[in-house]
Amino acid sequence: MKKIVTFGEALMRLSPPNYQRFLQARNFDINYGGAEANVALALANLGYDSYFVTKVPDNALGHAAIDSIRQFGVNTNYVVYGGEKLGLYFLETGSSVRASKVIYDRKNSAISSAKSDEFNWDEIFIGKDMFLVTGITPAISDNLAQITEEALKKAKNKNIEIVLDVNYRAKMWSLKKADQVMSKLLPYADIVIGFTPDILLEIDQNLDPDEHINLLKRMVEKYDLKIAASTFRTSQSANHNSLKAKLYDGKNLYTSKEYEFDIVDRVGGGDSFTTGLMSGILDEKPLQEVLEFATATSVWKHTIPGDANIVTKEEIESLAKGGSTLVQR
Repeated sequence: MKKIVTFGEALMRLSPPNYQRFLQARNFDINYGGAEANVALALANLGYDSYFVTKVPDNALGHAAIDSIRQFGVNTNYVVYGGEKLGLYFLETGSSVRASKVIYDRKNSAISSAKSDEFNWDEIFIGKDMFLVTGITPAISDNLAQITEEALKKAKNKNIEIVLDVNYRAKMWSLKKADQVMSKLLPYADIVIGFTPDILLEIDQNLDPDEHINLLKRMVEKYDLKIAASTFRTSQSANHNSLKAKLYDGKNLYTSKEYEFDIVDRVGGGDSFTTGLMSGILDEKPLQEVLEFATATSVWKHTIPGDANIVTKEEIESLAKGGSTLVQR
């Protein structure tokens, strides 16, 4: 069985129910997630040997966050316990013309003050096949950026395939700071998902889609990548979108079919694309199939409340092949 390690922050999510605004809320729904935790959970649910590495406080909330992914089969043996608090974010779910809003409360979280010697990467990476980190993790704190680079060096030295999901968050750092940090991390990557900060600094977000393809090619050449991939989303409203994806491997450009769908919960859609891409590559599928599977995985997540994508390979493959939405009896 293929073994995957992900490294990042576990988060608690608080959301007003029933599309309420923050000002209306008198109670909140609780979910646990975080980009790398979401990927670890989804991969475990798809049948892989998945390991999540993080630091959480040694209290009931920290343990609840870890239990929320352990129940799906994620290995949490390398989780570090300590620090002040669990990372937190608030989500106001949008509808129609009203966009969703996120407020972070991650300052002084347990992982933000983690130290290098708390993670034994030599032990963690024994027998592993793939390592995922996202651009969110080094954005949390300067020392976490340093730990991320140390982990990437170790993984590279052990010939572990490295996946880096850029996952740029404007509320966490500026593009200029992101470029300064990520330019040190990207050379370790084999597979990059999303556009890198240096690209984001120069492009017009309304750029013609054909030009986006050229940017994927530039990323592959600049960072000597095996694969660069990205989703392309059109938002008809906050809860009705279209989605397709493209992948470039240095020789050929692949394009997925486009889906149009209603949204139950958008959080984790990008993480699910990453999950599907990693799954397809681990299974050594042809790249067109990899991309179709990844795109269908992302679309599936939009139909599921919460951060986690609770879906089977069979359900994803059915959607990728144009499966029916009729009641299954």
